[in-house]
Amino acid sequence: MFRLDKKTAIVTGAASGIGKAIAEAFAAQGAKVAVLDISGPAAEDAASNIKKRGGQAAAFVCDVGNQAAVDAVFEEVEKRFGTIDIVVNNAGISHIGNVAKTTEEDMDRVISVNVKGVYNGLRAGVRHLEARGGVILNMASVVSSVGIPDRFAYSMSKGAVLTMTYSVAVDYLKAGIRCNCIAPGRVHTPFVDDYLAKHYPGKEGEMFEALSKTQPIGRMGKPEEIAALAVYLCSDEASFITGTNFPIDGGFASLKP
Repeated sequence: MFRLDKKTAIVTGAASGIGKAIAEAFAAQGAKVAVLDISGPAAEDAASNIKKRGGQAAAFVCDVGNQAAVDAVFEEVEKRFGTIDIVVNNAGISHIGNVAKTTEEDMDRVISVNVKGVYNGLRAGVRHLEARGGVILNMASVVSSVGIPDRFAYSMSKGAVLTMTYSVAVDYLKAGIRCNCIAPGRVHTPFVDDYLAKHYPGKEGEMFEALSKTQPIGRMGKPEEIAALAVYLCSDEASFITGTNFPIDGGFASLKP
């Protein structure tokens, strides 16, 4: 079950964190994976690690906020692998601050990657998938539907990801394109470690424990757990699922008092 043999998957932001875990899980299930990332060396390293484990992967440098670059990379991936069957719009950036502390520059930066970047991936994706069908999976967040402090710009962007998912799902039903999104809670990625080191030097362990306990289940998620859900949603076993947002948040959205 959940095999992805003979399928080509594009994963953006695939050189680290959740994106890297998704790329590795897809390759382990038989997919040919296009590892897209703004960092060329990091993308090459991620693709190399997949190939060392016997998987099929290739690295591509891509700024998802640049529409021409996204279109060109999708063309290159299709030429290299023959088809595109799965698109995972995972690339994103974070921002901390309420509306009063969010500058115009901050807002433009978040929109460029988290909103326009997903739009560019969706736009290129449907163009390549609509002739034969396929799957698009977007990375939203628990903040798409739950308010948390000091995440104004980030929450805005992930709310946009959620509604773009619904729109594409309904518009491309007849084309055989399924479009869903995942809404993770707090996941332990290198971003979390870097954030703690920057803002809480000397108290990283203490703050890590505090952040972990904000999830009702008592810990942060693992990138591999998000990847496992991604594998399912992009597999043929999930062929009856489209236009759906999947929380994977340790109970944060539904159980937090």
